[in-house]
Amino acid sequence: MSEVAEPLSPPAPSLRVRIEQRLRPEAGTGNPDAALIAGVAPTTAQELRRHLPRTWSRAAVLVPLVDRADGLTCLFTQRSAQLTNHPGQVSFPGGRIETTDAGAWEAAVREAHEEIGLPVDRIRRVGYLHDHLVISGFVVTPVVAYVRPGFELRLDRTEVDDTFEAPLDFLLDRANHVPTTRRIGGQAFTSWDIPWEGRRIWGATAGMLVSFADLLNGA
Repeated sequence: MSEVAEPLSPPAPSLRVRIEQRLRPEAGTGNPDAALIAGVAPTTAQELRRHLPRTWSRAAVLVPLVDRADGLTCLFTQRSAQLTNHPGQVSFPGGRIETTDAGAWEAAVREAHEEIGLPVDRIRRVGYLHDHLVISGFVVTPVVAYVRPGFELRLDRTEVDDTFEAPLDFLLDRANHVPTTRRIGGQAFTSWDIPWEGRRIWGATAGMLVSFADLLNGA
């Protein structure tokens, strides 16, 4: 009698499918009480809130996923060392949501064009991550978008020193997230660093990627 073959498990959804299925379809409201502290466990985040600013401004960042032939990459900026907030850090392009912006999407696209010259006609919105609090006093809405290759960047050197790309599957792999102890107002907490080819992605940017990974993995 022949053996009965075990039924095959359905293949895991691809990264692209998970991105398109699990991102939030609408932007967050900018409510700081509902926002995440990037990459910090909820119980610790509650304790940290008392050390954060009392008033908040709204901002948006673009999480640009470049659709390369060998897979999605994420485009980052290296902020100018002369900036007041987060000088020299790796970040996503973005900034304050102005009264002339219709919302987070428009602000993120505008800022990406102003900072690095990313052509608007090569950007396609996919969805949103949860709002995140940043210690400089912003509630940040991350907007995830696909970017069609073939663009030429023009950097605003007053804001950006450099740009680079890293593979998205590497960035979202929790095995590549290095726990680091930091302090805010004397309160110790664990956040995450993501090393990539001599660069260090950390702070709110790394935290947003950790939140992105958790969202895609159903955490």
